[in-house]
Amino acid sequence: MKLKDGFITHESAGEHITVTAGNTAFNGMIRSNGTAGFIIECLKDNVSKEDIITKMLEKYDAPREQIEKDADRILEQLHTIGAIDD
Repeated sequence: MKLKDGFITHESAGEHITVTAGNTAFNGMIRSNGTAGFIIECLKDNVSKEDIITKMLEKYDAPREQIEKDADRILEQLHTIGAIDD
């Protein structure tokens, strides 16, 4: 899966922002916490959910169950707004 064309990301002062710039169903801006921002940055490359979880396990000191739950929730939200190509 990968972040769809038309979604642009920017990180500044610890805040991660994703905006639409093109022909997308979602028209707006997403302000993300650090975890969601990390996942969105991972999606700039073609990755699997397992790839994202592995990268999160390397970055965060959290149990795998929690990381999987967070990844599922964030990926579902991104799917809902049409931000991900499968």
